[in-house]
Amino acid sequence: MHTDFIDRIYECSVVPELWPEVLDEIAGLTESRGGLLFSARKVLHWTASDTVREIFSDYVNDGWFARCSRRVCIMNANEPSFFTEQDFWSEEQMGTDPIYRDFFRPRGLGWSAGTALRVPSGDNIVFSIERTLERGPIERDHVEKLNELRPHLARSALISARLGLQRAEGATDVLTALRLPALLLDDTGRVVEANEMIQAMADQIGFRAGNRILLTDRAANETLFAMLGAIGTPDGARSCSLPLRDGLSQPVGVLHMLPVRRTACDLFGHAYALLVLTPIGTDKSPSADLMRSLFDLTRSEARVARGLAAGKTAEEIAMEGEVAITTVRSQVRRVLEKTGCGRQAEVTALLAGLALGTA
Repeated sequence: MHTDFIDRIYECSVVPELWPEVLDEIAGLTESRGGLLFSARKVLHWTASDTVREIFSDYVNDGWFARCSRRVCIMNANEPSFFTEQDFWSEEQMGTDPIYRDFFRPRGLGWSAGTALRVPSGDNIVFSIERTLERGPIERDHVEKLNELRPHLARSALISARLGLQRAEGATDVLTALRLPALLLDDTGRVVEANEMIQAMADQIGFRAGNRILLTDRAANETLFAMLGAIGTPDGARSCSLPLRDGLSQPVGVLHMLPVRRTACDLFGHAYALLVLTPIGTDKSPSADLMRSLFDLTRSEARVARGLAAGKTAEEIAMEGEVAITTVRSQVRRVLEKTGCGRQAEVTALLAGLALGTA
């Protein structure tokens, strides 16, 4: 995916009036009509491509959003992915579903690909790409294109959601409105500006000479500075979230790093990256949501992670799942990469005690 387009996705995080154009371009990648972004915490906020805005204004204002079966299915899915209707229903079931029969199809729509994020901050976010009824279902290769963009869409939408899809007036305004611990960094890791909530994280986030950030989680600190060094490269935005652990290797939150790009520089001046922490608590966050938000594991990777947390070997996990040992070892490597761990024992320590749920 072109770096310039990914930069534009991150630009939307603090300049949300740009979302309609970006959503329209994403729809174009999948031969669809338009795209939407919904975010809800206590209040529903949404934006859409101009091509579908009027239709979805009716969708929200006439009460269809509240009783949409598609949204419920997407929100309950346990895998970080875009889903289509074929993942949930048969054509016969769709034909009798009121949302399709009485709303979408009469308006020339009826095929979509959507994804949802429930993050520990309390934000529920849904992206949906809408295709015309006559064009037919969205193909798997197009879904894969969307999945390549999903991590970037998720990080950017989190910031937009915290801002209520409203443009902020400046850096201080952004950091305050986020209501999450947040920092602005330059490319050396020096803190340009920070909000007051970051002070409550003193056990995990500190400062050293030259006002440079220092994470007490050594592995996370090394990863952070590697990410800062790579952020200007073509692959620099590929991995911009990492777990932050306490002294007992238990996760206390997830750090999201967003590059400051394009017109976002007008708000943030000389800042190079926005670093936001979403605190987590195992007593508050559903297990599937923890994995989606913190580790972005697939269904099969989550199964392997649970096995590792239970102290099982790769051979035992392979036998229980009736899959090849080479497949499990490959999944273990991906779990190591996504959790920022260097060894399997670190994964076990990181995940032990967390209720990781079922796949």
